[in-house]
Amino acid sequence: QSEAESVKSGALSGMVILETNFGPIKIKVDDSAAPKTAANFKKLVTEKFYDGLIFHRVVPGFVIQGGDPSGDGTGGPGYTVSAEIKLNHKRGCVAMARLGDAVNPGRESSGSQFYICLSDLPALDGGYTVFGEVAVGMEIVDLIAKVQTDQNDKPVEAVIIKKAYIE
Repeated sequence: QSEAESVKSGALSGMVILETNFGPIKIKVDDSAAPKTAANFKKLVTEKFYDGLIFHRVVPGFVIQGGDPSGDGTGGPGYTVSAEIKLNHKRGCVAMARLGDAVNPGRESSGSQFYICLSDLPALDGGYTVFGEVAVGMEIVDLIAKVQTDQNDKPVEAVIIKKAYIE
């Protein structure tokens, strides 16, 4: 059974659904590769932390990034998560953002900001915690990647996570 068939038959449970104003994105969270990160992401989803937040950074060919309550790349829940750097950056992977090595030598992840890779990004491998992948809805991610942005890579018209929940 292929992954797509598994998704259709419901064999993959515990998916995180991000309902955006562009359509739904279903994320398969990898609890074994990044248990602390996966648990934190799911906790924030169940607490409705992501509901109403935007994708504040869109860089075609690179990433779409969201999960910041400030909406500008500076915010979060007030804590970080230990680095769990194991998986590589492939198209469709979901990973946590973080502050740079100069101020964050332990490479701890942001408590809430995450990004979805728009292409394979081997230059990021070994630097960030990848904790999941888009199982369904990569075409929605690709649509978001085409929005008009300002000089700070912020979409001119808001790309909103209307609600997030676990299926």
